[in-house]
Amino acid sequence: MGFEITKESYAGSIKGITIGKGDNTLTVGGQTSYPFYQFEGDMPNKPVIAMEIWDITPEDWPEAALAPFKDVVSDTAAWAKKCVEEYGAQAIVLQLKSTDPNDKDASADDAAATVKNVLAAINVPLIIWGCAVPAKDEEVLKKISEVCEGENLIIGPVEEKNHKGIGAAAMGYGHTIISSSPIDVNLAKQVNILLENLGMSLDKVIVDPTTGGLGYGLEYSYSVMERLTQAAMTQGDDKLQNPMINNLGNEVWKCKEAKQTVADAPELGDPERRAILMEAVGAVSYLLAGSSILIMRHPESIKLAKSFIDLISDGGSAMDVAPITKRLDDVEIDFAAMSPEADLTIEEEKKAAPAKKAAPAKKEAPKAAAAPAPKAAAPKAETAAAPKEAAAEPAIDPAAEAKAKAEADAKAKADLEAKAKADAEAKAKAEEAAKAKAEAEAKAKIEAEKKAEKDAVNKREAEEQAIREKRAAEREKAAAARATAPKTTVSMTAAVIQMTQLDRIMESLNRTHRR
Repeated sequence: MGFEITKESYAGSIKGITIGKGDNTLTVGGQTSYPFYQFEGDMPNKPVIAMEIWDITPEDWPEAALAPFKDVVSDTAAWAKKCVEEYGAQAIVLQLKSTDPNDKDASADDAAATVKNVLAAINVPLIIWGCAVPAKDEEVLKKISEVCEGENLIIGPVEEKNHKGIGAAAMGYGHTIISSSPIDVNLAKQVNILLENLGMSLDKVIVDPTTGGLGYGLEYSYSVMERLTQAAMTQGDDKLQNPMINNLGNEVWKCKEAKQTVADAPELGDPERRAILMEAVGAVSYLLAGSSILIMRHPESIKLAKSFIDLISDGGSAMDVAPITKRLDDVEIDFAAMSPEADLTIEEEKKAAPAKKAAPAKKEAPKAAAAPAPKAAAPKAETAAAPKEAAAEPAIDPAAEAKAKAEADAKAKADLEAKAKADAEAKAKAEEAAKAKAEAEAKAKIEAEKKAEKDAVNKREAEEQAIREKRAAEREKAAAARATAPKTTVSMTAAVIQMTQLDRIMESLNRTHRR
């Protein structure tokens, strides 16, 4: 018998939503199973990777992120065109950073003009992402919706605070919106309900569950996305059966680890490869959580994410995936020099090693006694002789020192062996004592159980005997009462209706059944 895989049955599915216009449309969502569970359902549309561009020149991007676009970052339309023609972007996300009231506070008219320029430069769907300030986004996105009527832009983020204005503009001018909520299943559902109550068809809504970078942020976002997918697929919640979008690149590349240079953190390796892999790992995580549109930044990260999508959807070998292409110079990091020196000494040897003997202090040569003043007439030969030089310090015998050291080592080793033997004997005695104690406790427990059982039997028998004696006394008393009672004659009258034995049985059965 062949192996048959257990399959889950789903009560719902994810809506298929078309983005873009004319011949350049894309459909996202539409799956009838969990992400990439193609053995249980259909996944007609692969997830889409959208490349982000900014409407201002980025000032805080690390060098690795800026390198692929350094010749076009000052021209938004040229930047978008390069992403499509050179890097094969499936969609473009225009981040309206200039409209942030805490930064440049660009006007709605300026933002709308930028959107028109980008639309003219590309032939793929365009996603407009505001500055995440609800009041400003409402003003800007309403103007863009009006200016770009019929272009089927994807505009967002739309929150509870500004859903009425942006939702009405999107319905009136034919656009799709991104409903955004702060990492919470109930809030995500609430925004969709508010939009539907406004009159917005949920077939024109894409869900943004709020995206975190690596670490806790990714874990929280992943968990919420899983619950959204489960509610849509297994519980059939039609308010959550919408494709999801993740603004990944903007979150990953502002992490500290993505910006640190070799000088800042040499132990983290090549900064360019590190940041690219951080974005690629985040992409894989969100794809497995159910993302239908990923907003990414670096072409090499996108290449890895697309390879993952193709491999898990169509099969193949990961050996065929091209390695990361570097745009910055290679870096050389001496990890060996940074690592501490290995200490291979065994702890017992450290404890057993005898302390080194302090070198004996050098004896000072005795000072020569002061020579008496020579007599004037004394001849030179009779001058007092100088005292003898101090005796030279005795030399240390290397053989004796080596012998002493060997004896100390042997003694330490013998002490260690004796200690180990004593510990082993003590351990064996302790184990034997514990075993004997355990056996004694088990035996005592068994005996206690037997005694309790025997006591219970004796008690039960005593109670039964008392009951028997009581009943016998009651019978004797009743019999005595009957014997002394006066005899009376009871008159008996025949029944009006005489019944056969069978009729009486039937009547009894009927009476019983009526009960």
